[in-house]
Amino acid sequence: MLDLSVINAMFPPDLPEPADWERRFRPRDLPDGAEVTRFAPSPTGHLHIGGLYTAAVARALAHQSGGVHVLRVEDTDRSRQVAGAAEEFSRLLGAFGLAPDEGGVAGDGEWGPYLQSERRDVYLSHVRELLRRDRAYPCFCGKELLARSGEEQRAGRSPLGYYGRWAPCRTLAPEEAARRIAAGEPYVVRFRCPYEFPGRVRFADRIRASVTMQDNGNDIVLLKSSQEELPLPTYHFAHVVDDHLMRVTLVVRGEEWLSSTPVHLQLHAALGFEPPAYAHLAPLMKAEGASRRKLSKRKDPEASVDYYLSAGYPPAAVQHYLRGLANVRLMDVPTARALGATVRLDGMRPSGPLLDLPKLHSLSREFIASLAPEEVYAQLLAWAREYDPELAAVLVREEPLALAAVATGRPEGAPARKDLERWSCFRDRYGFFFAELFGAVPAAGDDRYGGLAPELVRAIAADFAGFAAGPEASADAWYAELGGLAVRHGFAPDTASWRREPDRWAGPPRVVANVVRVALTGAVRSPDLFAVARALGRDEVVRRLTAVAG
Repeated sequence: MLDLSVINAMFPPDLPEPADWERRFRPRDLPDGAEVTRFAPSPTGHLHIGGLYTAAVARALAHQSGGVHVLRVEDTDRSRQVAGAAEEFSRLLGAFGLAPDEGGVAGDGEWGPYLQSERRDVYLSHVRELLRRDRAYPCFCGKELLARSGEEQRAGRSPLGYYGRWAPCRTLAPEEAARRIAAGEPYVVRFRCPYEFPGRVRFADRIRASVTMQDNGNDIVLLKSSQEELPLPTYHFAHVVDDHLMRVTLVVRGEEWLSSTPVHLQLHAALGFEPPAYAHLAPLMKAEGASRRKLSKRKDPEASVDYYLSAGYPPAAVQHYLRGLANVRLMDVPTARALGATVRLDGMRPSGPLLDLPKLHSLSREFIASLAPEEVYAQLLAWAREYDPELAAVLVREEPLALAAVATGRPEGAPARKDLERWSCFRDRYGFFFAELFGAVPAAGDDRYGGLAPELVRAIAADFAGFAAGPEASADAWYAELGGLAVRHGFAPDTASWRREPDRWAGPPRVVANVVRVALTGAVRSPDLFAVARALGRDEVVRRLTAVAG
C-alpha cells in the first residue's frame, strides 16, 4: 500500500473526510417505507422516450410511498456532452408533468449539487479513502499498452478488462508507484477488485426477483487521468457515492445496467455503504413485421421525447400511457384514475413492453374528449404558442369562435366527439371554423361533393344560401329546411323515405347535406352541421355557400 503521506499529497490539502460528507448529507427524515428514487440521465444526447418512461416509473414509486424523487445529471463524461442537454432534461420532465422534487440544473434541494461535475470533492474524498485502505491503487498503463492487452484478450477469447497478468500496476511496488507519481507521470486510480478469479453473485431485483450472474473481476477505473485539469470520477464510482449520500433507497434504471450491478455492489461494500434496492426496466420495443426490436434513436422518430411535444400529445395522456406500459392493468382505465393508481413493480414484466402509437392515440382521444371546451382551448393554445404560432394568433384573436368551435365537438347531453388525438390535428379537424385557416371554399366540381354535377352543386348551395340559416334558427327549423332543400332538388326528405321508395328519388338526403357540409367545412365528416353553422354565424355561412354557387 502507498504511504499515507503519498496518498494525501495526491489530493487537495483541505479535502473533507467522508465523515464530513455523511454529516452534510444527513439521512432523510421520511416515513417508514418511503422510497427515495432518482432519474440520472447523462447529457450526451436528446432525452429518449425510454428515459421518460424510467423517470415516470421512478417518480410514481417515490410519490405513492410518501418519498422523494430526485433528478441527478451524470455529466462526468465531458467529451460526449451535448450543449444544453442538461437544461433540456428539466424542461422536458416539467412539460410532461414529471418534474422532480429535487435536483436538475437549478439544484433545488439540500442533498445537492445535483450535477456530478459540481460534486468533485465528494468523489475525491472517497477515492482517497479507498487508497488509504488499499482498496484502490494508481495505474500508469498508457493507451497503447491497454490496447495491446485488449487484442491479446480477444485473440485468446478471454474476458476484456484489467485483471490478472493484464493488470501490472495492481502488484506494482508502493515505492515505485510513489516515485512515478512524484515524477509527474500521469495515472488513473483503479478499484482493487476483491477477486482475481470471480465466481457467481446473487442479488435481488424488484422486477426479476433473484438474479445470479458472473461477479465482477475487473479493476475498473474510479478516477480519470491525473493529467486532466479537474480529474473526474467514472460513472460507476460517482453514481454509487451519490446514491448513498443522496440517500437513494431504490434505483430504477434500464436493463442495460443489469450487467453492471455486480461491480456496483462491490463498490458499495468497499465504501461501507448499504446498497439500495434495484429494479431494472426492460427496454421499450417496436414491432417490425412479425418480430420486435429495441426502439432506436436513429431510426424511430417516436424514440425522441420532443416528438411527443411537437405532435401535441397532452402530457396527461402520455403519463397515462407510460404507466400503462409499466402496468398493463392501467392502460384501459380513464386517465384521471390511471394517474391516481399505484404503480406496482410486481406488475411489470421482464420482457420489454411494445410502444404502440395507436394505443396512445386512443388514450389521448379519450382524454381530450373528457375535457371541458375551456380546458381544451387552454391546452391547445399553450401547445400552439410553442409549435404553431400562426394557429396561436388565430386562437387568441378569435377566442369566442375558438371556444364555439371546440364546443361543437361536445354537444350538450351527448357524448363528446373523439376526433382529436393530439393538438397538431386541430387545424385539420377544426381549422375550417377560421376563415384565414380555411382558405378557398371547395369549387363545385370538387370530388368531395360526391360526384354530383357541378351545376347541381351550385344550385343546392345557392338555394340553401337563400335560407340564410343563422344563429337565430332552431335546430329543428334548420334541419327541416335542409330536408325541404333535398326534396326541391329531387332527393328524399329523409332516409326512411329513400329506403321505402329508392326509385322515386335521386338519392338520400345525406347527398344534399354533404354539399352543405363540404361547402362549410371542406370535409365530408364534421361535427353536427347545425352546430357548425351556428358557430360560423350567418354572414360566414352565406359567404361560403355563395362562393360555391358562383
